[in-house]
Amino acid sequence: MTKTAHKQPAVCREGTRGKRYRLSLAAGMMALVLTAPALAGDREKAKRMHDRLTGVQPTAAVLDAMEAAMGDPKTAALMAIDPADNPQNAKYFYNVTLKNFATPWTNEAQDVFAPLNDYTALVIGMVRDEVPFNRLFSVPFTYAGAGSLGLSPVSPTNNNHYEELEASGVDLGDSSKFVQVPQAIAAPAGAFTTRAAARAFFIDGTNRAMFRFAMLNHLCKDMEEVEDPTRTADRVRQDVSRSPGGDSRIFMNSCIGCHSGMDPMVQAFAYYDYVYPDGNEDAGQLVYTPNAVQPKYLINSDNFKPGYVTPNDNWDNYWRSGPNSNLGWASGGPGGSGSGSGAASMGDELANSVAFERCQVTKVYRTVCLGDPDQGQVDTMLVDYNGNNKSLKQVFARAATLCMGN
Repeated sequence: MTKTAHKQPAVCREGTRGKRYRLSLAAGMMALVLTAPALAGDREKAKRMHDRLTGVQPTAAVLDAMEAAMGDPKTAALMAIDPADNPQNAKYFYNVTLKNFATPWTNEAQDVFAPLNDYTALVIGMVRDEVPFNRLFSVPFTYAGAGSLGLSPVSPTNNNHYEELEASGVDLGDSSKFVQVPQAIAAPAGAFTTRAAARAFFIDGTNRAMFRFAMLNHLCKDMEEVEDPTRTADRVRQDVSRSPGGDSRIFMNSCIGCHSGMDPMVQAFAYYDYVYPDGNEDAGQLVYTPNAVQPKYLINSDNFKPGYVTPNDNWDNYWRSGPNSNLGWASGGPGGSGSGSGAASMGDELANSVAFERCQVTKVYRTVCLGDPDQGQVDTMLVDYNGNNKSLKQVFARAATLCMGN
């Protein structure tokens, strides 16, 4: 009779290998515990802030200086993004961190990988120069590469200048190379009247997209979150059917909730359009026709003949009453009247709300700390925002201090 080799049961063999693996893993973990500091010290925290703000490791000299400044962590964080204090690596905060922060706001797909454009450039420049961020929709300028760089000139019909600027790797933190330039339109309104925003949100349609994405990107509220069917519908345009599919209940219970508040605000854009040659949307440009309402405001008038016919660019904020009053509309000063004419004044209405402020600081925290802030952290960042002339740069520095220990 042939002898057969005794075979250990499979379960025992697997158990032996598992035991060896667990012993090896435990040894590795013990080695990490023995070699890593029990708690992050000032140097580790300073390095973490630099890494999260710039995405690259600090030089030894900068890390030494930041560590020495950790008696006030925010001062140390500001050093990481100040070209004078961090000449080698501060540029990555402007060229990468801020570029990725703002770019999704500039296109309907919210693509972070879209090329640099004048909307993103405006945000980067405003943060760098500490321009009050509540002027995002009303400043008359944007930013571009200096003439000394030899780039294609800024054009109303293409994005070549900004794509060349990005490809050149120019330090956007350098105020001698990345400079403030006036917007080339008769009625500038900050981000609203950048070419990138016009290309994304004024193109075709009814100009409602510009308002919807401003709410989504800058008040962190999509239209479904601000529906209020209790507002009057006297400014809802003719193109909105009052009986969709033959059922008026749909309008009364759904459509009116957005349009009754949105349409009176979108009237601020009545003189703007994005026009382009047939089939070539990328070659288009923003146009402004003072005192002449764009035809897109009058389309589909047969949907509801008694609907509102837009006569001008006067706007009113119906959401100052009702449930959307909790967005925290300002009283007095810019954005404090609840009505006006044109895009810039309506932009001030949005950008001086509490919802706008809270949205900005929340997005900053997510960018720096890769998570959502708690209520206390939001309140802390709001103190920096409001106590430093609405500077978003100060908020970035504060956010870095809030997660420097984890």
